[in-house]
Amino acid sequence: MDEIFFADYITEARKALKNDVLQHGLADLQNRFGRGTALAYQELPEGPDLRLKAHEIRQEAIDNLDVLLETLAGNVRKNGGQVFFAENAAAAVDYCLAIAARHNVRLAVKGKSMVSEEIGLNQALAKAGIEALETDLGEYIVQLAGEGPSHIIAPAIHKNRDDIGRLFADRLNIPYTNDPPSLTRAARKSLRKKFLAADIGFSGCNLACAETGHITTVSNEGNIRMSTTLPRVHVAIMGMERVAARLQDHDMLLRLLCRGAAAQNIGTYVSYIGGPRWAQQIDGPEEFHLVILDNGRSRILADEQFREILCCIRCAACLNVCPVYGKIGGHSYGHPYSGPVGAVIMPLLAGINAGKDLCQGETLCGACQDACPVNIDLPRMLLALRAKLADGDTQWNVTRASRREKAAFHLWSWIIRNRRLYDVFLRLASFGQRFLPHNNGMLCWLPPPMNGWTRQRDIHPVAKETFIQRWKKEL
Repeated sequence: MDEIFFADYITEARKALKNDVLQHGLADLQNRFGRGTALAYQELPEGPDLRLKAHEIRQEAIDNLDVLLETLAGNVRKNGGQVFFAENAAAAVDYCLAIAARHNVRLAVKGKSMVSEEIGLNQALAKAGIEALETDLGEYIVQLAGEGPSHIIAPAIHKNRDDIGRLFADRLNIPYTNDPPSLTRAARKSLRKKFLAADIGFSGCNLACAETGHITTVSNEGNIRMSTTLPRVHVAIMGMERVAARLQDHDMLLRLLCRGAAAQNIGTYVSYIGGPRWAQQIDGPEEFHLVILDNGRSRILADEQFREILCCIRCAACLNVCPVYGKIGGHSYGHPYSGPVGAVIMPLLAGINAGKDLCQGETLCGACQDACPVNIDLPRMLLALRAKLADGDTQWNVTRASRREKAAFHLWSWIIRNRRLYDVFLRLASFGQRFLPHNNGMLCWLPPPMNGWTRQRDIHPVAKETFIQRWKKEL
């Protein structure tokens, strides 16, 4: 999967920092959802410690994933559905294309699905001559613009009403307007025709329940419900980790998912889908297919150090508080899984060396874990990935990212363990900094390879007097 890292993280991040529309959108998103989620956890009847219980539930499910998936598949089949276990993205796409070919599909509508972005389903359908239309408003906007989503639940956060107005005028042939209700009506009118004409509907899966054999989808627009009930065939694609054992576990996770995603008690549209419609029902598809995707997850599952990332329920709570994501947005990460969760999951799925900028770009401030509805220790795993880049790892086929950096840190470790040598170093640094540019008493430039530290900030110079020297004076 190395080829998915098509974006230059550093170049794209610099572009994002200069994008005023993106900066405004990200700030507004984090102010609303980031703060709102923390309050929503406090208002849980069980209290915010429910997150800790949820972590135990998710970890137990991951530890027994083989049993749960077999139970889920068996119960879906009892309900009349069909289940396919896809080893990788190619197998999942081939299965979807085979269904489409069997039903002579020409038009597909899609509910919001990050896992379909992971496997490149839209591109595969287009190559097969099938029109695939995103029906989530944000996803619809970025699809019209020829872009990918920049946030898990707010895919078009990088665009404002003026951008969307111009886009709709160009692509939907309507008079220009930047009025949100008018733009929404225009999208609804265009999409409604597609819903009624679609041959197949695709969706993701927010959660699945092994005990009942159903999947759950959550949205605030109702588009997923239209995509899964109107077409004759519904294909749901889920990452294999997104399953709960019992209905009570599932419902606890659903409540936390909605709070983590948008600070809501519950999503506006929550659908439990267990199979095709029964003979006496008038709504629903004639066929229901559940594609359970591995695509590298089994390898993560086998690693005690990283299997905790499979507890993630993709709510985007970590994106809504991350100071890095809050400045560079989702496109800088080069894949729909962005923010802290993307910085862990994508290097593991696509190659740690290929994704080194992602895990090295995070601050390790811990805000992501505090916001996570299932209390995943993302900082721990980010550090573990960095350790593998520093030392190399044969199990994950990681080569050392920089021998010079490793040597520099070995040298620094040796210096700080030798008191006299460290004092000499400080005196030399104090003397040498006199010849460097200053701005209001701060160092504004360091020589390579340390110049990256001063590219966007000034730093404090080395103090004329060390703490030890001051301490001895005080004594």
